[in-house]
Amino acid sequence: MTTTRTRGTARDVPRATRDRAVPSAAPGSGTARAGGAGGTRGAGGANSIAGAGSAGSIAGARGAGSIAGARGAGGAGLALALLSAATFGTSGTFASALIRAGWSPAGAVTVRVALAALILTVPAVAQLRGRRALLRRGSARIWGGATAYGLVGVAGCQLCYFNAIQRMPVGVALLLEYLGTVLVIGWLWLRHGQRPRRLTVAGAVTAIGGLAMMLDLTGPGGISPAGVVWGLLAAVSLAIYFVLSASSGEDQLPPVVMAWAGMCVGAVILAAGGFAGLLPLTTHAGDVTLLGYHVSWIVPVLGLSLVASAVAYVAGIGAARRLGAKLASFIGMAEVLFAVLFAWLLLHQLPTPMQFAGGALILAGVALVRVDEL
Repeated sequence: MTTTRTRGTARDVPRATRDRAVPSAAPGSGTARAGGAGGTRGAGGANSIAGAGSAGSIAGARGAGSIAGARGAGGAGLALALLSAATFGTSGTFASALIRAGWSPAGAVTVRVALAALILTVPAVAQLRGRRALLRRGSARIWGGATAYGLVGVAGCQLCYFNAIQRMPVGVALLLEYLGTVLVIGWLWLRHGQRPRRLTVAGAVTAIGGLAMMLDLTGPGGISPAGVVWGLLAAVSLAIYFVLSASSGEDQLPPVVMAWAGMCVGAVILAAGGFAGLLPLTTHAGDVTLLGYHVSWIVPVLGLSLVASAVAYVAGIGAARRLGAKLASFIGMAEVLFAVLFAWLLLHQLPTPMQFAGGALILAGVALVRVDEL
């Protein structure tokens, strides 16, 4: 939606519905009006009126089909958003196995992103076949967007987050990072005139409050001003990730190609940060303990790269393009819910009553934002 939304008008229609329904319905509506006018002027008034009724019926059928298609796209977007959140939520299980075996968090993330880029290479090249005209027509803009996605949405978010957790508890850093959802709302308001309504504001407050209840905000160590700055930069990076992911149109790269390009750029940036001493890159080629079993280090690395990166990022881009940046960013908070769920089911770490309540608030906040989109 690119204009201020006013209740009771076509602007209240969700973006996916308006983008698809209005172009189909408008020509039919125009035909109906033209037919009706012709009927009042010409001698064959009955035939003109009948023609107007037929045109109106066709327009109505087209509009209904477009709305049904938009609802289907919204359902697919919701499924992809939940898939992205769930697969992102597995990263803690896989990464913790590596970290316990002597890997540094930055080392695990760098290998994760680099291997994900390698995994996506063949599907991305296959998706680019037959798209030479697209690449020639907008190569600078297309690859510029992909580079920004990898630089900020992949590498920047990781760099800022790791610098934040070195200076403050992990829970506080995550809470600051997920303030990116609020920044998405602010961007849509300032850039596209989409002023947040009461349900969206209520949903944002509810979801952020629930997130604070789910995270451990009392970890060891104090909170430094530098840590807060890094956490807020992570929030900005997260917001840019959702905004860039939601970019849609005929001139956009397919989600697989977009994710692949972002992973390539992100891997280069993270590796450069490691070699420059900004990130401690430590790895260990030995057996690790995963879910109580001794397995090769390759197992959690594949889990991080294939499940928690390749699938997660591709699904996230597909979801954002169907749902829009705002709703996709709120559903993205479900990553924390899935992480706690997987820790409960796989690691037998029972959530506290406070975490259960926080999870319910996150779901309630997402529901409020979703209702506001309808």
